[in-house]
Amino acid sequence: MNITTKEIEGISVVALSGRIVLGEESTALREKVKSLLDAGKKRIVLDMSNVTYIDSTGLGILVAAHVSAKKQGAALHLSNLGNKFHDVLQITRLLTVFSVFDTEAEAIKSFATSSIGTLA
Repeated sequence: MNITTKEIEGISVVALSGRIVLGEESTALREKVKSLLDAGKKRIVLDMSNVTYIDSTGLGILVAAHVSAKKQGAALHLSNLGNKFHDVLQITRLLTVFSVFDTEAEAIKSFATSSIGTLA
């Protein structure tokens, strides 16, 4: 899995590419989110547009990242899920757990309207 990070208007946008599965891929995602939170980043968007597959471990990593972010007063939003991944989140009822947006731009804009959006 390839992970790239960019900052847009003080929001950390993490673009994921490849598979989020048991092993180094899921570990890399966990470490990336942890490092952003440790650096004081409170607004994080995970761009899922190039994720080709996610297994139960990958879903667990996303849930753990979401919980960690919340505990630290941060927010983690998902964007560009694609139909398959959207369906997986719907079936597992995780769609109600995450803030999900169709595009990266919508996910970024959402921080302006949420209470966490005012945090720097």
